[in-house]
Amino acid sequence: MALFLILAASTPSVLTAAPSREAQDPGGREPMEYRAAEAIKNSRGTITAGTEKKVTFTLIGEARDFPVKFTDAEWKGLLSAEQYDILRKQGTERAFSGEYDKFYAEGTYYSAATGEPLFSSSAKYDSHTGWPSFYEPITGDAVLYRVDYHIGFPRIEVVDSRSGSHLGHVFEDGPSPTGLRYCMNSAALVFVPKGGTPPRIR
Repeated sequence: MALFLILAASTPSVLTAAPSREAQDPGGREPMEYRAAEAIKNSRGTITAGTEKKVTFTLIGEARDFPVKFTDAEWKGLLSAEQYDILRKQGTERAFSGEYDKFYAEGTYYSAATGEPLFSSSAKYDSHTGWPSFYEPITGDAVLYRVDYHIGFPRIEVVDSRSGSHLGHVFEDGPSPTGLRYCMNSAALVFVPKGGTPPRIR
């Protein structure tokens, strides 16, 4: 019997299955969550995920040092309460509540913590999960990846590369060409329409 767990306590209608170690991707490999956990355990810094188009995940541990550093009090002063809870405390906004869930304007999504570009609207799609979803980041080094066990089994957390601020998670149930779903929190993002002025990078 498949094990189903609640993805977030505040979103009881959204369930996700624990990835089975026996399940394999089309390339014959075990699920990326377990490959990432093994890579970190064996001091390997990357894994490759995706289907037709591959994405390299740069894996980090909890001790990673980031160029953008603020004290907890400073972060609270820079971010709204919701942004602080998500970006700095790994919170999750309620499904279908975020500003960018059903939002498809052309432009770029930036980190609300650092102002760095993260995702292009060209990679955005409707995943029907209640969170803004993308099939790839804007560049390979825009985000970093960390394994977390907060709900009892491994998931791959996505963080911005300048401050390590939590953005969401990535899963292997997305569309072509990568087959990946970057499930992000709207409050962690700042959208700038095409031709608009990007936020200042911290």
